[in-house]
Amino acid sequence: MTSEPDSRAQPTPRQDDCPSRGSIVGHGLDVVDIADFSRLFRDPAKDFLDKYFTKAEMSAAGDGVTQIQRLAGRFAVKEAVMKALGAGWGNGIAFTDVEVVTLESGAPTVVLKRKLSELALERTVAGWLVSVSHTSTVAVASVIATSY
Repeated sequence: MTSEPDSRAQPTPRQDDCPSRGSIVGHGLDVVDIADFSRLFRDPAKDFLDKYFTKAEMSAAGDGVTQIQRLAGRFAVKEAVMKALGAGWGNGIAFTDVEVVTLESGAPTVVLKRKLSELALERTVAGWLVSVSHTSTVAVASVIATSY
């Protein structure tokens, strides 16, 4: 007895359906502990929030109970971007040089500024795949830099 193929099954991916090895420039992953991160919101540290976040990021995080969780997620994205680029903070690179923005679709992405923008061009980064999530205790971000 032969069985008919299941028309609901997903087709097997072909080699040309998958991105080539050269299309991924780097990957970064970061996890932020919410309790540790919340120290930034206590005096006197909260006076320096603009050192870590742009005005647009602060506005997008909103107010209320989940503000710290949302900002922790953005902070994790910033760290993951640096890891994907193989770079570190300092030497002319600031936390605000990575701005986390939300596309109309609701998906997060990043905009790089100053030296980081130049570094991304040197590394042939053409786009970013960004995933971020949080709970009341932890925020996590995964960032993949893709090439031309």
